[in-house]
Amino acid sequence: MDRSTSEALRPAPGPLSHREIRAIIGGIIVAMLLAALDQTIVATALPTIGRELGDVEDMPWVVTAYLLASTAVTPLYGKFSDSHGRRITLLIGIVTFIVGSLACALAPTMFLLIAARLVQGLGGGGLISLAQTIIADVVAPKERGRYQVYIASVFVSASLLGPVLGGFFAEHLHWSVIFWINLPLGALAFWMSNAALRRLPRHDRRHRLDLLGAALLMGATIALLLALNWGGVRYAWLSAPIAALLAGSAALWAALALRLYTAREPLIPLDILRNPVVRMGTLAACFGMGTYIGLTIYVPMYFEAVLGLSASNSGLALIPLMAGTVIGATISGRVMANVTHYKRLPVGGLAVAMAATGLLIASAGRLSLLATELVLAAISLGLGTLLPVATVSIQNAAAAHQLGTATAVANFFRQLGGALIVAIFGAIVLGGVGPAGRGESLETLRSAVGGADLAAIFGWVFAAALAGFALAFLFLLLMEEKPLRASAARAADAAAAD
Repeated sequence: MDRSTSEALRPAPGPLSHREIRAIIGGIIVAMLLAALDQTIVATALPTIGRELGDVEDMPWVVTAYLLASTAVTPLYGKFSDSHGRRITLLIGIVTFIVGSLACALAPTMFLLIAARLVQGLGGGGLISLAQTIIADVVAPKERGRYQVYIASVFVSASLLGPVLGGFFAEHLHWSVIFWINLPLGALAFWMSNAALRRLPRHDRRHRLDLLGAALLMGATIALLLALNWGGVRYAWLSAPIAALLAGSAALWAALALRLYTAREPLIPLDILRNPVVRMGTLAACFGMGTYIGLTIYVPMYFEAVLGLSASNSGLALIPLMAGTVIGATISGRVMANVTHYKRLPVGGLAVAMAATGLLIASAGRLSLLATELVLAAISLGLGTLLPVATVSIQNAAAAHQLGTATAVANFFRQLGGALIVAIFGAIVLGGVGPAGRGESLETLRSAVGGADLAAIFGWVFAAALAGFALAFLFLLLMEEKPLRASAARAADAAAAD
């Protein structure tokens, strides 16, 4: 019997102590920081990247390519970790992410940078979802608030440092530095995770990886995003290329749906989505987090193109939008462990986020920078209350052997929502500016279109964000509020019995 088989058949260890849980969480913190920092550091450098590589029109694909790749492989990471263990799966993700980061740093053109971001996304797709799954493996739903400070510290650090570092590196050093720093961080994450996760309990159950389903998903999404990005900019909306892209996307989505119904183990397990808690919680997080990702990409453009801030200052100005989400999530996570009706706080939080977004729509370009910062803080604080409630509710309803898959499916839809909403925001901006959208910098775009017109265009972006938050609000209201389990083992048994 080989070593991997003997490990899989070994009896599960007893309950972990608080010290052992802290050691495991410490091991995944750097891996989480790797992925979380990448989501915040790129945003403020994007305008500079577009200017230096001479391609503002394809600039959103630097984010979209990463989201596409990470979205397609997230369910595969979940199934692979359920089959082969979390540790080896996380290490594969870290190595792939490092290789992609190196390729990004060396990319001389926008096309090669986008291709390298695809590779980086293949690794990043598993980092955060696996970290959340590992926490669910060792900490009961009602007790996760106790460890929230460790997780929150990662996202606080990424939210505060990412925008500032991204703007500083782009303006004073070189944009490639935002990818070079992933190499030492990745090496540290590999070393710490490899050592800490050997104590992790195993719930192995063999799964087949639906690579064909992942390929269909990526093809369908790429065709749709190309139509959204090129429509009204490179080609007329009613032109043959756009019609062909939309038709191709529809055909691939239909093929994916057929695959999900007929495959023995599809990319997205339908039995997981039949669970009403998982389904509604996933949709709420999809629209809430997807809209948030879109805002983190286009608010820096709003700062630079409409308010005239520099890259460094736009990074500083983005902090309220980034940090408020972490604060809201921390508060919600702690409250969730001590109340019965844990949905009430995020329902109120999303109502606040919608009201603040409505204020942005009504006052785009006319609010002072300080007032804009306060509104963005209110949006992010309100949205942040949704995130832990959606994640813990989904994990609370999943069986132990499907915990990785369920968490990955939830993250899959979050990232898919982000990719689509980033593309929709891009279509609004590029479609609004017309031929000027093909300029080589935000400065030429602003001079060609005018500040007032750009503010009106971003008003439509904020209107789309309001629609996204409203859908998240609706699905959260529809999600059943099941009692949280008192231990990780009982949570798994109860979920399996439901």
